[in-house]
Amino acid sequence: MYPTSQSEAPLHTKVSDLPSSLSPRLIRFKHIVVALLLSVVFFLLFCFIALHGYIAWVLSNPTVAPVFSNPMQAKNMKYEDITFPAADGSRTMQGWYIPANTDTGKTIIFSHGYGANREETWVPMYDLAHYAHQLGFNVVMFDYGFASQVNRAVATGGKAESQQLLGAIQFAKQRGAQELVVWGFSMGAGTALQTGLLTKEVDAMILDSTFLLEPDTLYHNIHNQINLPRQPTLEIMKLLFPILNGTGLQQIPYQEVKKKDYPFPIFFIHGTEDEKAPYPIAEQLAANQTNPYSEEWIVQGAHHELIFREHPKEYLRRVSIFLSHVTKTSSEDVQQNRQ
Repeated sequence: MYPTSQSEAPLHTKVSDLPSSLSPRLIRFKHIVVALLLSVVFFLLFCFIALHGYIAWVLSNPTVAPVFSNPMQAKNMKYEDITFPAADGSRTMQGWYIPANTDTGKTIIFSHGYGANREETWVPMYDLAHYAHQLGFNVVMFDYGFASQVNRAVATGGKAESQQLLGAIQFAKQRGAQELVVWGFSMGAGTALQTGLLTKEVDAMILDSTFLLEPDTLYHNIHNQINLPRQPTLEIMKLLFPILNGTGLQQIPYQEVKKKDYPFPIFFIHGTEDEKAPYPIAEQLAANQTNPYSEEWIVQGAHHELIFREHPKEYLRRVSIFLSHVTKTSSEDVQQNRQ
């Protein structure tokens, strides 16, 4: 080997010392970079979950306008302010009872939709209540808990609301209803179907723009507002709903409703341009029904809960025919359906 010159030795020593002198700095730098990256990841994850929490909170706490009129002011119909308990005793409901001019023993209960109260002005509900009244029906209009101006509750997609509608049914029976029709809109229609699993006191239903809270419709409505991935969005929402409104999606009997052949006739009304509840849902529900008076009307180009506004004459004509069929049912048939 060649001897190393003294002039080269110091240079060799400095080169060998270089990594050891800089390694602590490199390690600290790497730690800082990793910490920053983790901070960014956790911040984005927090924002992602917080966004879902906000969505779940908004869905559970819809903004509902106060009642601004009454049946007398709107349509010159005499009415009573009424209160009645939900079937499970969880709360007291407020509403109106509009007695028929002649006691016919027939009553229609209106089941309003999500984000609305008993007036549901965009339907418009007063017009349909007046129409039902002219046909000789007593009419019950009431607010679900999430629309109450007295003691507002969270919206639960039909779990609590079905007990509230059941309370309205019990009230109507106490007032002498012999034939009882539930006329539901949107989530009020989905709630009516859930209530139909719990009682034999319903003789018919008219369901407009049926919205049934299930994973598919939940994601469909979220995706219409913000482009979030289906997964893990649905899993996060399933975790958040029980925390924010006390109801998990698994507590809503949507699977049972989607398979049920109800003993009473149902008239499904739905629009093909429904942006909140795709019309194949109504088609599937209608296909399950075997009652000879059950039917469906899928309206081309019609929108969510706006079918009466868009096709008023045809809407009332079809509803009139349906009601004329179901209210002609003999008492023997009614009793057989309830057994």
